[in-house]
Amino acid sequence: MKRYEQLVELLATDIRNGRLAPGTRLPSIRTITAQHGLSASTAFKAYYWLEEKGLVRARPRSGYYVTASAMQPLAAPAAGKSGSAPARVAPRLDISELVFSVLDAVQDPAIVPMGSAFPAPELFPLQRLGKSLARVARHLHGQDTVASLPQGHPVLRQQIALRYLGMGMAQSAQELIVTSGALEALNLCLTAAARPGDLIAIESPGFYAGLQALERLKMKALEIPVHPQDGLDLAALDQALKRHPVKACWFMTSFQNPMGASLSLAKKKALVALLASHDIPLIEDDVYGELYFGNRSPLPAKAFDRKGLVMHCSSFSKTLAPGYRVGWVAPGRFGQQIARLKLMTTLSASLPAQLAVADYLQHGGYDKHLRRLRHAMESQLSSLLAAIARHFPQGVRVSRPAGGYFVWVEFAQGFDALALHHAALEQGISVAPGPIFSARRNFGHCLRLNYGHPWSARFEAAMQTLGALVRQQSPYAQAPR
Repeated sequence: MKRYEQLVELLATDIRNGRLAPGTRLPSIRTITAQHGLSASTAFKAYYWLEEKGLVRARPRSGYYVTASAMQPLAAPAAGKSGSAPARVAPRLDISELVFSVLDAVQDPAIVPMGSAFPAPELFPLQRLGKSLARVARHLHGQDTVASLPQGHPVLRQQIALRYLGMGMAQSAQELIVTSGALEALNLCLTAAARPGDLIAIESPGFYAGLQALERLKMKALEIPVHPQDGLDLAALDQALKRHPVKACWFMTSFQNPMGASLSLAKKKALVALLASHDIPLIEDDVYGELYFGNRSPLPAKAFDRKGLVMHCSSFSKTLAPGYRVGWVAPGRFGQQIARLKLMTTLSASLPAQLAVADYLQHGGYDKHLRRLRHAMESQLSSLLAAIARHFPQGVRVSRPAGGYFVWVEFAQGFDALALHHAALEQGISVAPGPIFSARRNFGHCLRLNYGHPWSARFEAAMQTLGALVRQQSPYAQAPR
């Protein structure tokens, strides 16, 4: 990291942890340069970055101050808190129609995409990727088109293995399998680990595509509660494994969709140990792992795997190349099964897309791009939280993730998030209502909002409209402003 980036991370961590409270004046440029041995231009650049992230604001002839939005006084959601509900086997899964009815309505580019599952395309170096694609296409040899099937091109697998090494864990490039996005990797893992009728432990609330995969494969869902700050409820999982014949688990351990919650390293280690004691495989969905706001990437649960039971899945769709559909899995002991399943289904991920991503990883400045992307996401989170505080009723609870690009909003009991979804669409705004994240269609008073788009007057106006729509519903309709 450059010296100004080191200062940014140091001050941002103090702000996030509350050591620098809202309203606190940052040290003057003269003081900060003397304390850290920096030039004035380096210190100014760091303060400009903090201002762009929404963590500080400059006051004329006074200095820089921590913003109120940097530590919003918004309570965390209660839904999913540890001990609030036991794990439950869901009835026959029938969630796809509800999911499709919500997702089909947000395809229109005129809709403000607060309910989208994707970040803004303009945040990604698509032109630079295009140059990589053109370069590799010119030099593509005929033998390359049939080599390395179905595992993927060795150059890309080597680059992915280097990403693991950068996180602090060794992963053999030869074991990796490149897939058509992370979703294919997750589905292949599920098919390798379980059969129709088997019971799969999933998060509640959890990723709706996981619910749809279980529905399609005629498997059963065992819902494990997720804590809004601490992630998966390991105590509930422990009890569930003693009572139910769980065949596999599908969990997000970092920046979970939809809550944004993460397990600590200690809890990831405990999760792997717990599953290993029952010889149960873990399908680890880690597509948001590199979108962290701290100074280092959180290790996945895979880092603690000693029995080959963890299948670690990720992709470049959320960090670099949306639309290229390049993902992968570190499959553990299930490598041969997954490779054969891929051979029998899609055969191979697009070779030009694989080579373009590999070329960018080698020559395009991926880590520099990621730092800019993380700064943008954290700034946009600050803007969204400030807008919620301004426009939503008092008492609304909101998650505060340390990465990714989703927040989970919880309204009072009796609120109808599906009704808000329909009313918002009429105003040209999408939201993701809570019931699509539950096999039992729970969380009817909750919704997920996306902060993966640059903040603008359009998004501010959308939040103001959403706040007005929320106040029209019971129990807020009669509440004072």
